[in-house]
Amino acid sequence: MRSTFIEQPFALTLRSRIETKPLPMTSAVPASNQTVQLYAQVAFPVHLSKTFTYRLPQSIQPVARVGSRVVARLGSKPLTGYIVALLSRLQSGTNLIESEIKEVQELLDVDPPLTAEVLEITRWVADYYVAPWGEVMRAALPAGINATVEQAVAITAAGREALSEPEASNLGTVRANALRILAAEGEFELTAFCLRIGSAKTPQWLREMETEGWVERSYRTRSTVTRPKRRKAVRLLDSESVESQTERKRVTPGQQRALEVLRAHQSTMAVSDLIKSANVSESVIRTLARHGVVTEFEEDVRRDPLSRAELPNAEVLKLTNAQTLSLHSIEKRLREKAFATLLLHGVTGSGKTEVYIRGMQAALDLNRGAMMLVPEIALTPILSRRLRAHFGGHIAIFHSSLSKGERFDEWSRLRNGEARVVLGTRSAVFAPVQNLGIIIVDEEQDSSYRQEESPFYHARDTAIVRAQKESAVVVLGSATPSLESFHNAQSAKYEYLHLPERVANRPMAVAEMIDMREVFARRKMPAVFSDELLTAINQTHARGEQSIILLNRRGYSSFILCRSCGESINCPNCDVTLTYHQTDRTLVCHYCNHHQRAPTQCPTCASKYIYYVGEGTEQIEELLRKRFPTTRIGRIDRDTKSRRHQFEKTLLDFGKGELDLLVGTQMLAKGHDFPNVTLVGVVSVDAGLALPDFRAAERTFQLITQVAGRAGRGDLPGRVLIQTYHPHHYALRHACAQDYQGFYDEEIRHRRNHGYPPFVALALLLVRHKDAARANAIAHQLRNALVEANRDHACRILGPAPAPFARLRGEHRVQLLIKSRSRKQMRAVIDSALQTVENVGNDLRSVTVEIDPVSMM
Repeated sequence: MRSTFIEQPFALTLRSRIETKPLPMTSAVPASNQTVQLYAQVAFPVHLSKTFTYRLPQSIQPVARVGSRVVARLGSKPLTGYIVALLSRLQSGTNLIESEIKEVQELLDVDPPLTAEVLEITRWVADYYVAPWGEVMRAALPAGINATVEQAVAITAAGREALSEPEASNLGTVRANALRILAAEGEFELTAFCLRIGSAKTPQWLREMETEGWVERSYRTRSTVTRPKRRKAVRLLDSESVESQTERKRVTPGQQRALEVLRAHQSTMAVSDLIKSANVSESVIRTLARHGVVTEFEEDVRRDPLSRAELPNAEVLKLTNAQTLSLHSIEKRLREKAFATLLLHGVTGSGKTEVYIRGMQAALDLNRGAMMLVPEIALTPILSRRLRAHFGGHIAIFHSSLSKGERFDEWSRLRNGEARVVLGTRSAVFAPVQNLGIIIVDEEQDSSYRQEESPFYHARDTAIVRAQKESAVVVLGSATPSLESFHNAQSAKYEYLHLPERVANRPMAVAEMIDMREVFARRKMPAVFSDELLTAINQTHARGEQSIILLNRRGYSSFILCRSCGESINCPNCDVTLTYHQTDRTLVCHYCNHHQRAPTQCPTCASKYIYYVGEGTEQIEELLRKRFPTTRIGRIDRDTKSRRHQFEKTLLDFGKGELDLLVGTQMLAKGHDFPNVTLVGVVSVDAGLALPDFRAAERTFQLITQVAGRAGRGDLPGRVLIQTYHPHHYALRHACAQDYQGFYDEEIRHRRNHGYPPFVALALLLVRHKDAARANAIAHQLRNALVEANRDHACRILGPAPAPFARLRGEHRVQLLIKSRSRKQMRAVIDSALQTVENVGNDLRSVTVEIDPVSMM
C-alpha cells in the first residue's frame, strides 16, 4: 500500500507549456537525408516553473539527447539548460510562432549526464515540491560539472578610434584608462574587468560606453570546471621488440633499472611512479620511448576519497534472531523485484548497520545496485571505511566535504557502472546508480534530509518515490522513527521490522536527569556543569573509559551584551544576535554567515564592560580543558566539519582511543559506535523544547534517545546524565526510560487533537522582500487569493504572520500555513492562488512554497 508520502501530487501547471509528443528519452534524433525541423524543450536552472521550446540546428539534431546540457538564449542572455524532451513537431493550436523560435546555440554533451531514471525523479521533485525543474537537475549533478555562461567585454574599432583622437582627454580619466586597458590587454571577463578598474559591480559609465559603441559585451561558455584527471604513463612493448632494440642500443644502468621495475609492475606504470621506484630521471624514460622500447600514453587517475584511509578488517558477525528475521524480509522483497517500503525500528546498538550491509550485498548478488543515505557527513568517515572494507571498489562516496574532483570521479564511476553502491548524504538520492535494487535511509527521522533552500525537497521521501519508480526496496532505519513513518507502519502502509534488543544482550545505558533548578539553589548562581556531571567525567577518565558531552549550540557564546547600556550586537542582515567565536575572535551570524571582529568596547556607549552570554561548544571545550588538564579532549561541530581532514581525524582518533572526551553538537548523537564510551553528558536541551515548532518535543526526544545510545555499546555498562530545568517534560521522561512507544502514544494524541501531521498535509508559504511593507502587502494578497480558491473549505489557512525569524539575509519574512486532509485539493488551492497573485503583477520569486515542511522557523 502507498504511504501518504508517495501519493502522486496534483500536477503542477507549467504555464505556456507546449503539449507535444516527445521522442523516446534514451534515443537521439534519427538521421535522415530529408531535412526535418526538430525542437527541444529546455529547462533552465532559474526560478521559473516552465520549460522553453528551441529549434535544434541541423548539426546538433543527430546527437541531441534528452538529459544533455545545451546553451540557449533566455531573453537576451545565454544560459546553460537541460533538454527534457525532443519534439518532432509543434502541436497545432500552440501560441508559438515558428519563425520566432530561437535556436540552441551549443550542445555541451553527447553522452547525457542525466540518466532517464534521474531525469524522471527530478521531474517528480519539481512537480511535488513546486521547485524549478532546472534547479533540481542542477542539484542532481556533481558540483563543477555544470557549465556556466559568462560575460566578456572588449574594445571596438570605434573605441580605438576615440582613444587615438586628440580629443581623447575629453573622455575623462576613468573612461580613458578603461579603454587603454582593453586596447592593450584584449578581451576581459566582465567581473574581472570591473575589479581591475576598482568597481565591485558594472559601473554606469561602462554601460554608456557600450551604448556609444566604444566597447561591446559578449557571452561565452565557461568550460566545465571539473574534468577527469589524467597523467602520463608508459607501457613496455612486447619482449621481442625490447630485445631487438636493447641489442642495437647500449642500455644504461638507469634504463635497465626502469625496465626491471616495469616488468615487475605488469609492464605498465605511471611515469611519476616509475621515476620514483627506479630512481631515474624523466630523460631516461624519454630515451626508452625514442628507441621504441616503451610507448607513452595518458591514463585517467581516480581521485579516491579513501586512498589514504586505513581500512578495518571485514568481520563476519553472527546475527541475532531479530536481525536474521529482518534480513530475510528484505531479501524476500528483493527477490520479488517489486516496490516495498520497510521500517527497520531498532534500539541503539541493535545492529541495524549489519542488516543494511547484508541487504545491500543481497541486492548486488541479484545484479542490482544499492544506495545508502546518511543524514550527516559526521557519519561517513567510519562508515565509509567499513563499507569499503566490505564492498571494495564497488562503492562510491558522495558528500559535500569531498573536493569537486573527487565528487566528479565518484559520480562518473556510478554513471559508467564501475561502482554499484553509493554511500552519501542528502543529494546522493540523485546518484546515477544502475539497476537500483535497494535504498537504505539511515536515521530516517533526521531533519538534515530536508533541503532548506531552493530547490526544496526531502531526500527520504524522494528516495521512497525513486524506489517506487524503479521497482526497488527502500528500508527506513532508526531507533527513533519519525511519527509519520511509525504511523505508516502502524497503518500497515510500511512493513514493520523490529530489533528490540542490543546485540550480545548488552543492557541499555541508564539515564538520569539532573534538575538544574536544584543546582542553582545550592550554588546561588547559574552553573554550566553540575557537580554530578563533573564527578562522573572524573571517574570515567580515572577508569580509562571515554565520555561524550553534548551541547546543541556551536560557537563560544550565544551573544555579547553590554553591562552598561544593555545593548547586544545584532546581525545587520537578520533579526538575530551574532554568536561569538573565540578561535578567531569574530562575531558570526549562523544564518547569513555575516562576520565581523568582536569589539573591545560597546559600539553604542563605548563601555568596556562586555559580557559574553550563553555557552557554545567552544566554551564547553575550554571549560573542560581547564577543569581536566590531563584529559585529551576533541570537538565536533559544524565549524570543525568545514576542515574535512581535521574533522575526520578527530572522529577516528576518538574511535581508536587517542582522545578521552569528545564535545559536540547533535552531529555526535546518532550512528556512531564507540565501544569504550560509558558516559554521555547532555549540558542542556531546554532551548530545543522552547522552539515555536510543533515538532520541538519530538526532536528533543529523538536527540536524547540517540545520544544516550552512544553509551554502553561495548562490554561496559553506560550512563547518561541530562541537565535540565524541565525534568517533568514528557519528552525527557520517555527519553530517559528509552520508551519510544510511550512517547509516540502521548505525542500522536497531541497531533490528532491539534491537526498536525500525520493527520493532515502541510504547506508553508513564505513571502520574502527587502521592503517590509511590500512583503506584508504580497502576503495579504496571497491570503485573499488562497481564500478565493478555497471555496469548498478543503483547506485551513493560517496567517499571514511574521515568521519566527522575521528578517533573514536582508529580507523581511511573512508566512502562511495551510492544512488539509487532501494533498490534491491543497495543491489545487496553492496553484490557483499563485496564478492569481502573479496575474496582478507580483514577482513569484518573492514567494517560497514548502510542501511537507520540516521546520516552522
